[in-house]
Amino acid sequence: MSSGEKAPWIDYEWAAIRVVPRVHKEEFANVGVVLHARQASFLKARLGATWREHASAIAPELDLSRVALHLDSYAAIAAGDDDAGPIALLPPSERFHWLTQPRSGILQTSPRHPGRTRDLKAELARLLVEQCEP
Repeated sequence: MSSGEKAPWIDYEWAAIRVVPRVHKEEFANVGVVLHARQASFLKARLGATWREHASAIAPELDLSRVALHLDSYAAIAAGDDDAGPIALLPPSERFHWLTQPRSGILQTSPRHPGRTRDLKAELARLLVEQCEP
């Protein structure tokens, strides 16, 4: 691609990562974003810099060290880390769909949303600020 050409458009899906301390009350704090682009074999999960503050604001009694372990596992599966178990060994699309399946645990995701960008890393950073920062 020459310096005057723009990068091609890339379609993607994303979801907000949520901490839901009291599932029955349906209260949550957005703490991160997971973004997947099949055509680019791109799958990344990032946490907001202030996720602990957001989670503590809705549930001061929450054990943040335990939540951090769950979030670390989530990120390791998204990254495809060999040590993260059998789900992490699946192709990126299958990992993304597994990570964003509805569940009733303390970690959940928003519904998946479509998007289009020329720069996946910049889009992930933008979504992280939009979804997780005040």
